[in-house]
Amino acid sequence: MKYYLLISSLLIFFYDIHSATLHVGNGFPYTNISDAALDVKPGDTILIHAGVYPGGEFVADLQGTELNYIYILNAGDGQVIIRGGTSGWQLTDAAYLYILGLTFEQQTGNGFNLDDGGTYETPALHITFIGCTFRDMDASGNNDLLKLSGLVYFIIDNCLFVNGSEGGSGIDMVGCQLGQISNNIFVNMGSNAIQVKGGSQFITIEKNFFQNCGQRTLNLGGSTGLEFFRPINATSEASDINVFSNIIIGSVASVAYVGSVRVQVINNTIVEPEKWVLRILQETVDTDRFEPCGNNVFQNNLIYKNNAVSTDCNIGPDTAPETFLLSNNLWFNSQNPSGSTPIGLPVPDNNNIVGEDPLIADVDGGDFSMPLNSPAVGTGFTLVYPVTDYIGNPFLNSRSIGAIEEGQASSTTSAIDFNSDIDIFPNPATDKVTINWKDESIRQCNLDIINASGKIISSSVIGNFELQDLKDLKPGNYFFILKSGAKITGLKKVIIHSN
Repeated sequence: MKYYLLISSLLIFFYDIHSATLHVGNGFPYTNISDAALDVKPGDTILIHAGVYPGGEFVADLQGTELNYIYILNAGDGQVIIRGGTSGWQLTDAAYLYILGLTFEQQTGNGFNLDDGGTYETPALHITFIGCTFRDMDASGNNDLLKLSGLVYFIIDNCLFVNGSEGGSGIDMVGCQLGQISNNIFVNMGSNAIQVKGGSQFITIEKNFFQNCGQRTLNLGGSTGLEFFRPINATSEASDINVFSNIIIGSVASVAYVGSVRVQVINNTIVEPEKWVLRILQETVDTDRFEPCGNNVFQNNLIYKNNAVSTDCNIGPDTAPETFLLSNNLWFNSQNPSGSTPIGLPVPDNNNIVGEDPLIADVDGGDFSMPLNSPAVGTGFTLVYPVTDYIGNPFLNSRSIGAIEEGQASSTTSAIDFNSDIDIFPNPATDKVTINWKDESIRQCNLDIINASGKIISSSVIGNFELQDLKDLKPGNYFFILKSGAKITGLKKVIIHSN
């Protein structure tokens, strides 16, 4: 069974039929989110205008309904920055919210804190984050850019996570269920990029880009105080987690299974971990209650390592490594191809490929595509999921190993839109792209290009079907944000390759 949330069911702007629009900003009726929350009703829009707003806001019971979400949107007239405070915002017992285009920075506790108020029977529900930035924590301990506790049904898509606290996470989830984390960029995290623990279940982590994300890029499980588990009687730290089509660069360990069960790590590209590719650990030990870490999968992954890795898999006590399934992974040591054989695996890696160069186009430049003669092409294990690769292309029946499928036109448009009326092609691109929108009444749009560090590197006014020159952009991942007047009309991730 596949535990996906259909992004398309939520990424629809009912912009013109909301019952009210509440304007927040200097010179507008409301000065901050707390003031607007006093008057907002289901179906309303809170429109936040450009400016820097102090953090430290606390709002309880901000709730839309299933048919009438509350929309909290960047007005499209510039950056909306929530700066400082222990938390930028803390929303407790929130439900049916759609949050778009906001930036949270320089907090001392957590960048954004969303929780169920400790009432496990009434969780926070149906929260969507699109195109938000979480960055530059002003803390060095266990402080998270985005802290989620007791959240059920959620989407985090096309967001940037940059410069986390030394001991914290980009996203930390305690007892969260039924979520999708996709198409995001994580750079320079402290302890990890994503931590899934405390009874979390049915979460998909797909098509994300991770670079230099601390001790464990993905901490799939963890160590949680018994009183914080959701549900309170959960028998594992994390279960039924899908990790699909991601690119993972650096960090001490790329993937850690920690007290987790039924976790699938499939079709990822893992590049130059600092010590281990995998860790299998059990940090919450109670054999009368908790299942040992086991029954997990590691398949179709491309591991491009160097001599920094002497033991590929670290296995701790109280685990069940013999229950893991490994197959069809490609292992290549770029500094010593003859030393590519993985060491310390829990079970044999069936049908693996060892020591053959996958012919990645440009590792240093961030172009992880491969030519048709790569040994990774067409040699993956045949699976139903994931359906699409990191770029958005469908995997073939004879799928490739790694996050990027080959044998298809590289100009296939990335399926990472939140607005299907906007198109950017080719994507991936090299030197130029064409941008067009279907609304012929819009003659010009403002275009902001944001790099992987969350910085706006260019702003311009463009016409429809106008060529955009990319010659000054280095290869890598970028966000293109289009705005028409006070409305954000499109956001896409664009991948730029070297010539």
